[in-house]
Amino acid sequence: MSHYPKSGTWQTCRACGRHVHQSQWGQWRQCPYCQHWQRLTARQRLTQLVDPASFQPLPMPEQAHDALAFPGYQEKLTTASHQSGADEAIIIGTAKIAKRPCVLAVMDSHFMMGTLNTVVSRRLQRACAVAQRRRLPLIVVTASGGARMQEGLYALFGMNLILAAVARLAAAAVPLITVLTDPTMGGVSASFAFKGDVIVAEAGAKIGFAGPRVIQQTMPAQLPADFQSAEQLWRHGMVDAVVARPDLRAYLQTVLASYAMGGNADAID
Repeated sequence: MSHYPKSGTWQTCRACGRHVHQSQWGQWRQCPYCQHWQRLTARQRLTQLVDPASFQPLPMPEQAHDALAFPGYQEKLTTASHQSGADEAIIIGTAKIAKRPCVLAVMDSHFMMGTLNTVVSRRLQRACAVAQRRRLPLIVVTASGGARMQEGLYALFGMNLILAAVARLAAAAVPLITVLTDPTMGGVSASFAFKGDVIVAEAGAKIGFAGPRVIQQTMPAQLPADFQSAEQLWRHGMVDAVVARPDLRAYLQTVLASYAMGGNADAID
């Protein structure tokens, strides 16, 4: 009889390196030794943010298109789907937070580091279009390492398409609330992440464009210890608030109440 623990019982904290039992992470997925916040899947994020059974996914039949025939890309997609249980790096749908309707787009860093590709771009554009048509606030939760290199220029072009959809949303006076979580980097931070009418950063999140090692090698410069942290961005006026994970739902509830648009979450597209 084996005395080894079941697979997945223990995880190593990315911050302090301690081994943490699955029962120790708690409801909010926080390391009991260093208080580092574990990265959430999109489904875990939805469970924490929205009213029970209120999330209704929007139909999204598209799958990633390997236009460049990038070597090994299809295998990576299959592996990512198997490991994460998701079909892509984002989930979109309608939901309610404290009975207030909204459209939600939640990125998932567990699927190829939440990278932006053609499918993610199309889903974000659809979320914008649904929010505009139904007159509902759009909440985008970012968790991404940037654009997906396997799709090259197609992934980068998606940044402009999303920005155009966000511009149409703004012209229609429909609010966009962006929630920046760990990590929000590269083309995501350089495009729509900072386009929100309200920009919220989750406490402890790493947010930036290029990584600190690349910046130090390029400049060169001595970077502060809290470089690219949510807290540093708040001190420099880049985000409206830094909110701890347990308080994030209540904060979004307050933001939605301030808009009180009264749109229709149950309309059929």
